[in-house]
Amino acid sequence: MRTTTEDADERTIQLARKRFARRQWARRWLAWRVVLGVLALVGLVVGAVWLVFFSSVLAVSGVKVAGAEVLDPREVRQVAAVPTGSPLATVDLEAVASRVERLTPVLEVDVSRSWPDRVRIDITERTAVAVVIRDGVVQGVDPDGVIFRRYPSRPPSLPLIRMGANTEPDALAEAALVMAALPADLQARVRYLSAYTVDTISLRLRNGKVVRWGSAADSANKAKVLAVLLDQPASLYDVSVPGQPVIRP
Repeated sequence: MRTTTEDADERTIQLARKRFARRQWARRWLAWRVVLGVLALVGLVVGAVWLVFFSSVLAVSGVKVAGAEVLDPREVRQVAAVPTGSPLATVDLEAVASRVERLTPVLEVDVSRSWPDRVRIDITERTAVAVVIRDGVVQGVDPDGVIFRRYPSRPPSLPLIRMGANTEPDALAEAALVMAALPADLQARVRYLSAYTVDTISLRLRNGKVVRWGSAADSANKAKVLAVLLDQPASLYDVSVPGQPVIRP
């Protein structure tokens, strides 16, 4: 017959076996949980990649243009040539920006993704500081001397740049730099600029007086000198050499 001690030992052995089996199962389950977690993560990554780069869920459905005033947004979209229907993540933003930058009125452009399904084109257009008239057409000129837009008539706030038939190509850019360097109060007093060569620029003021400016070099100092000279009565102010200004009655 089994003794009480033998029964106790048997129960102890069985209990130990059960505990060992539970520990083994826990280890196996932990390993499986790691495997299942990795598989789930891989599945999520693969699904996200497919959703973003290959599916039509996040495909381009349109282009938003901001900052276009001189330009027609429809023209910008046409030149941008964004491939609608393609995944938004695969659009070459630099290529789009490069195409839009070719439009003359564009000074700067920033192209970005507007999730979930649009491309956004933010444009900074050139600003006119003067106008030129060619073949009867009034055109705006920016501070770099770039002719970038047309006007139906001459804006009263913008001075005219007059050029001769043999005006040097760089003279327009120099004249535009002069206008950009003038303080607003002096800009408002200019009727037109004459630019026949890069170093013989002159200003005709609205009161009929003439300013010999020379080139665009040192324009900031020339503007300061002119502001002082205008308090003196004269018909001509020569600031081409700002350190030695000349006035004539």
